[in-house]
Amino acid sequence: MVDSKPDVVIIGGGIIGGSIAWRLAQAGAAVTLVDAGTFGGEASWAGAGMLAPGGEIAVRSRWAEFALESLALYPAFVEELESETGLRIDYRRCGAVEIARTEAEWQDLLARRAVQSDFGIRAEVTGDGLFYPDDALVDPRDVTRALRCACDGLGVRICEQTRVLGVAVTGERVDVETGGGMLRGSAAVLAAGAWSGAIPVSGVGGRIEIPVSFPVRGHLLGYALEPGSVGPILRHGHTYVMQRSSGFTIAGTSSEQVGFNRELDAQIVAEIAARAGELLPRLRLAPEPTAWLGFRPSTEGFEPVIGRLGDTCLWLAYGHYRNGILLAPATARRVAGEMRDR
Repeated sequence: MVDSKPDVVIIGGGIIGGSIAWRLAQAGAAVTLVDAGTFGGEASWAGAGMLAPGGEIAVRSRWAEFALESLALYPAFVEELESETGLRIDYRRCGAVEIARTEAEWQDLLARRAVQSDFGIRAEVTGDGLFYPDDALVDPRDVTRALRCACDGLGVRICEQTRVLGVAVTGERVDVETGGGMLRGSAAVLAAGAWSGAIPVSGVGGRIEIPVSFPVRGHLLGYALEPGSVGPILRHGHTYVMQRSSGFTIAGTSSEQVGFNRELDAQIVAEIAARAGELLPRLRLAPEPTAWLGFRPSTEGFEPVIGRLGDTCLWLAYGHYRNGILLAPATARRVAGEMRDR
């Protein structure tokens, strides 16, 4: 890898970095993507894949509108990936039901619906809550598998097990120091999820501070059920149940600021199982679920950092927190578009 000179270096091989690499390669750029682990092996692998602004957005903001923009891009994003690679992606607009169990919860849902309707999130009253017809789900492992195939087909150089030690930038070029040597390109994208903020960035005047990032760990459970046995996504508070086309049914989740601790917590697993069983009672009789965890990439403001770093040739694309899967198409379009314009 020493002295390799791509047009663009992508740091991070999750769904964000992979989507940006794909879009840039489609535009004719020579792209090298580096990841300290494996392509799609961290938060993208762990994510449930809810594309659900209805359950995530309570107030209008630029990021709320960005999420809706990205949701609208998803059907074409998936169709294009499938067409380009021949791989099937489990994507469905199945809707979501947000359940209220008390009068106070019902009033909260009605208040949220009133705010959401002002900026285009549709919700319909059901017997026990609200139905969000536009919420969807996707299998992020299918997406990252297809992204890797698409990137390979376009000549993207993918370097796994390659840790980035530092990034030096000017207005005209970037030097990415890795454990395998130096990569020199005309531009770079830092999209390493929760690890992004720990990578030193320097310019001609010394260290450049970038937004801090940190992991928020989340546990998830997976149940083997019959395909089609769960309809819309079910949500109550921080608990959700959703089913893939295969019948694999995911329940979550937790939010823990414990660093990069990969040890499953049996008590948290039991709590999620109990909450999920209340939401969908048939889970209480299902076979023992599989448990796993992931690290959501967060920033101090719990908002993503997307865009060019000052007047340098480095773009930042991290901190998507709970919505990295949802925001991937719009993030890739924005970052790749800005880089092409430059």
